[in-house]
Amino acid sequence: MKRYAVYAVPGINKEEVAEAIRLRTAVDDWYGRQEFHDLTQDARRYGFHATLKAPIHLAAGRTEAQLCAAADAFAAGRGPVVISALRPAAIGGFRALVPGRDPEDLDVLAADALWTFEDFRAPLTQGDIRRRRPENLEQRERELFERWGYPYVLDKYLFHFTLTDHVPLERTAEIDVAIKDHFDGVSGVDVPLTAVVISVEPAPGAAFEVLSVHPFAEQAALETPDAPRPS
Repeated sequence: MKRYAVYAVPGINKEEVAEAIRLRTAVDDWYGRQEFHDLTQDARRYGFHATLKAPIHLAAGRTEAQLCAAADAFAAGRGPVVISALRPAAIGGFRALVPGRDPEDLDVLAADALWTFEDFRAPLTQGDIRRRRPENLEQRERELFERWGYPYVLDKYLFHFTLTDHVPLERTAEIDVAIKDHFDGVSGVDVPLTAVVISVEPAPGAAFEVLSVHPFAEQAALETPDAPRPS
């Protein structure tokens, strides 16, 4: 049974600005490094992206075409946003790239996507619930999981591009040095996000594939922050 997700994927189109293309190329090259393939299996399966709406099964009566039409409308109603000053970071046991300055616009984008596409989400199955192990979640995360089918949304949301799966303690120094060196050319760079993407998992355990790209309104101005803002 297919699953669908709404993702942020800078550099998805060849005509995008150099910073976005360079970021996507760097992450794709990272996934291709054979010496770390044992630490990037899940990251590679989901592909280069930041999650806006986590993978879902379509609700009864909803179709793939309707989902894509909703993504068209969602994207047409907003302008590009900036992913500012990207930097490597540890999130729990895995590694990712995160914005280095206030991600408020990205948080708003993700919250809007969460609401907009909720009607497309089928209820969680018992298997879905068991796989997430809600007994291991914090209370707030469990509340969000029960309401939205995913625990890391709204006040628990963190915009990020996943680089690794869980990293064993004995390999953290090795992986951190490798990531710092590999992403030196994109660290600290502001990257515009100009579209949302619908990705699909064709079958359980298969790699996610880009189904459709939905550009933001072209006429909207792209504002790049000049300095960190108070949080």
